[in-house]
Amino acid sequence: MSVLARSVGNAFRNKVRTAAVVAVLAVAIGLALAMLVANQAVGAKVQELNASVGTVLTVNPAGGQGFEGGGEPLTAEQAATAAAVPNVSAVVGTQSLRLRNATEAAAQAAAGTAGGPGGGQGGPGGQSSATLTTSLTAAVDAGTLGGRNQAANGTTGTAGTTPPARSLPITATGIGAEVDTTGKALAITEGTGLGDYTAESTSALLGTTLAEKNSLTVGSTFTINDQAYTVAGLFDAGTAFGNNAVYVTLPTAQTLAGLPGELSSMIVTVDSLENVASTKTALEGALGPDNADVTQGQNLETALGSLGSVKNISLIAFIAALGTAGLIILLIMVMLVRERRREIGVLKAIGAPNRTIGLQFVLEALVLAALGSAAGAAIASFASGGIASALISTNSTSTTAAPTTGRGAAMAGAAGGAGLPGGGAGFPGGQGGPFGGAAQLVTSVTASASPGVIAAGIGAVFGVAIIGALVPALLTARIRPIEVLRGE
Repeated sequence: MSVLARSVGNAFRNKVRTAAVVAVLAVAIGLALAMLVANQAVGAKVQELNASVGTVLTVNPAGGQGFEGGGEPLTAEQAATAAAVPNVSAVVGTQSLRLRNATEAAAQAAAGTAGGPGGGQGGPGGQSSATLTTSLTAAVDAGTLGGRNQAANGTTGTAGTTPPARSLPITATGIGAEVDTTGKALAITEGTGLGDYTAESTSALLGTTLAEKNSLTVGSTFTINDQAYTVAGLFDAGTAFGNNAVYVTLPTAQTLAGLPGELSSMIVTVDSLENVASTKTALEGALGPDNADVTQGQNLETALGSLGSVKNISLIAFIAALGTAGLIILLIMVMLVRERRREIGVLKAIGAPNRTIGLQFVLEALVLAALGSAAGAAIASFASGGIASALISTNSTSTTAAPTTGRGAAMAGAAGGAGLPGGGAGFPGGQGGPFGGAAQLVTSVTASASPGVIAAGIGAVFGVAIIGALVPALLTARIRPIEVLRGE
């Protein structure tokens, strides 16, 4: 009988034990493969972010940060100046607005309450003194944070009266190209874009949750300040807050705000990652530090930091699970060598070399590893996506858990969730809280168990299986046939 045939037969000599060992190995190997897939997916996401928004700079009014700060608004002339800076490949202007549900605004006016953030007291960064009303209802409930924000801004009504129920305002962003407020291409899931983003239009893009809340589809209409707008398409920003938003063309938003030629922020795209630092310096010089603040991907830095942590965690977990699989194989092979002392002694007595006997145990370990890897690959194919999402969600939650205090923090948490370019919600980055708009950059990580990654993982498993089997295989050299046979 050949060594291979004997090894395969030995692997199934005790079927119950083999099944138990394979089951344990399958769990360890499945976890290892799932972590490897998550690691590769995060690495691919980092490369994608660097390629898509890693070259993006955000320009905000100097001293302005959402509802706080001061300074002068940006202008179309400054956008032209930025576009002329070397290595700048594109400049996209934005205008941010807040929309209040018309029915709610009327009820609040009748009750003598204020309009809330972005209502009658001015939009983000002082964008407009007019109340912008809409037929839309926000897709995000006000909840506890909305109530706190209302109280912090004196919108609880007059003494002795109960204020009407309120919802959060809706973010409306006028933008000069088909990108979101991070500079990343809009993920349109249904319908089309707005066509010419440099011309006024009565078409709009709605977030998926906002459209669902208002029972709107592509082709449906809604109103802003009694003007009808048609839903041209739906987009998915990756978060519930990000999807509680409307995009219109830049001139449309400027007209609604009554501020022609003014910009809330500018999204500047640099031609390469290598030129980002020098272009940032050049932009600061061209626009003037007293006129504009130029930031380099605050959202991106936070997202990359979060993804880097997830990548490190997944790599450590992969190594730990792989080591566990190797330890399991080591222990089972040591036990088998001890059980088969008589068999090994007989083989050596009839002339079998140590190399042949050791190879038999290595092949037996590889059979067990192959069975465990097959089951583990199946586990990884189903579990890798959930594990990657859980790792990212946990890390994102811990990142956002940093304490925020004060009026700006209250506004960001309650009314700033929908996000505004360059920190329109009270923090740079727009989504509110330290993690900010980076949330929509990392929630779209897709982990798929590709054949290449699985093959690499199984190769690593076979490597540790060989190492784990070599140690007990070498123990066979210490077995002396005469002692074994004499004991019998």
